[in-house]
Amino acid sequence: MARSWIQLECPACGEDWEADPTDLPSHDATFQCRSCGEERLMAEFTKTQRSLEILKEFQ
Repeated sequence: MARSWIQLECPACGEDWEADPTDLPSHDATFQCRSCGEERLMAEFTKTQRSLEILKEFQ
């Protein structure tokens, strides 16, 4: 299986990065920005709708 990466962006500070969805919590779990410490639902950090769909597929 090919490795997937999704685009993430912090809604608070604007930091953006890519991550392997298998390394992330489920879309409805709390997640903390590695840059500013903002805590929100993981789904709020997905930059695109497609990234959210991919994350859900891996959970």
